[in-house]
Amino acid sequence: MSDVKPLIRVAAGDTRVMLAQLRQAVLFDGAALAVLPVPGDTEPSRDDLIAAHVPRDVALVVETSGSTDAPKRVMLSAAALRASAGATEQWFGGQHGQWLLALPATYIAGVQVLVRSILAGTEPVVLPPGHFDPRAFAVASARLDHERVRLTSLVPVQLARLVEAAAADAAVADALRSFDRILLGGQAAPAGLVERAAELGARVHRTYGSSETAGGCVYDGIPLPGVGVRIVDREVQLSGPMLANGYLDDPERTEAAFTTDADGSRWYRTGDLGELAAGAHGLSRLRISGRADDVIISGGVKVALGEVERAVRAVPGFAEAVVVAIDDAEWGQRPAVAVAGAAASATLADLAAATDAAGLSPAARPVRMLGLDALPQLASGKPDRRRLAQLLAESPA
Repeated sequence: MSDVKPLIRVAAGDTRVMLAQLRQAVLFDGAALAVLPVPGDTEPSRDDLIAAHVPRDVALVVETSGSTDAPKRVMLSAAALRASAGATEQWFGGQHGQWLLALPATYIAGVQVLVRSILAGTEPVVLPPGHFDPRAFAVASARLDHERVRLTSLVPVQLARLVEAAAADAAVADALRSFDRILLGGQAAPAGLVERAAELGARVHRTYGSSETAGGCVYDGIPLPGVGVRIVDREVQLSGPMLANGYLDDPERTEAAFTTDADGSRWYRTGDLGELAAGAHGLSRLRISGRADDVIISGGVKVALGEVERAVRAVPGFAEAVVVAIDDAEWGQRPAVAVAGAAASATLADLAAATDAAGLSPAARPVRMLGLDALPQLASGKPDRRRLAQLLAESPA
């Protein structure tokens, strides 16, 4: 038997085909094909069908969004996908629910909605593709079985639109309240968003994870069953049966991202900075403070852009602002802010006051601000930080 098998492209927008291919790949370790979800709802031509060949135990390959780095192709085994879905089910208390798919199935959070549905034996309700519309979300939510646990997974920009729309649309507010659990991930939520959703009756849980961990593996700061968390030189590292095999045709990146201890334990180096803080009932909660590659040296002082971003987002009108680094001839690098919307009327002095109030050093004060009609985004809904850094670098000082 060959040690490799074909990786086929599957149109993620055709949920029926996507489910059929995933079902074979996830339920049967010896499945003949592995799945690479691609955008759109039209199957690739026969010439374009096979994307590559992958190790035999790989069931799924997902492409990362590349918000701060070049995109990667992450290889996941059927066992890893099942372990991730099983850990989520345990966290739900062993309840099988029905899912609403509101995310693209080209990304791990969307794929996992389908995987969890397959393993639960339930049929997911699928939100129409394209621009996320709160009213369409409400209509799709009404199609879920009211006798089952109702579940969905969102990114912060989607939840923000739902919360805003719910203020004027009772149907959207009812839809938010109707879910037993809403998983929120993909990026940090703006300050106050989860609290505003809770005031509307929404049961939202912050999740942390990545394609390399087969999706979220830490919920509300607590690792899922079977997940290990440790902090090494301030970097968050994760372990568990849901870890990816590595990156397709990229052994150097794989070696850099995954490490194995002397006892055989395998860990994923997330590149995120964080800490384990004491929480309720003696449990340690994971707190993420930023990206290791987002730490800049400004005038000889280390500045974590994630901490600057959290402080800036506390300023009215800046809840979804993005902080990136720009080059500075004197300081080396300085923080700069991109923001969308007419409500963002604060000045650089206001932003400096916010970083000072957060206890950050003077080197953390933003030195440039760029207002845009809308922030450029990747297909995953995350801000395109590389594009924003370019725009800020080109904007007048």
